[in-house]
Amino acid sequence: MPNNDETNPTAIGERLRWAREQAGLTQTQIARMLNYHRPTISQIEAGQRGVRPDEIARFALLYSVQEAWIIHGESGILPTEDARVEIAARELAKLRKEVLDTILKVIKVMRSNRGEGGE
Repeated sequence: MPNNDETNPTAIGERLRWAREQAGLTQTQIARMLNYHRPTISQIEAGQRGVRPDEIARFALLYSVQEAWIIHGESGILPTEDARVEIAARELAKLRKEVLDTILKVIKVMRSNRGEGGE
């Protein structure tokens, strides 16, 4: 996970890279979504190019994170586990029913093996 206490372009780029990876997206996919060239995303993530406020808003929406987290990296506004659950749910929704049923069975076994109960 990126450094939380820096607001320089490198730290912002690190947070954007981390959020993109957590969202399961590539630089190419983000570039297409934002109508940018892929090297532009690479430059942003490397801290070699600043990010305008309107771009921060677009990244925040794409990655399901708060703009303030991208800018300031404050620990109180980091992406939550709920955001990861939402990302997982979006990915699971894309699967065929048979594959989803198998994954749910695996989760059930994992939870019971850890003593967490479950249905």
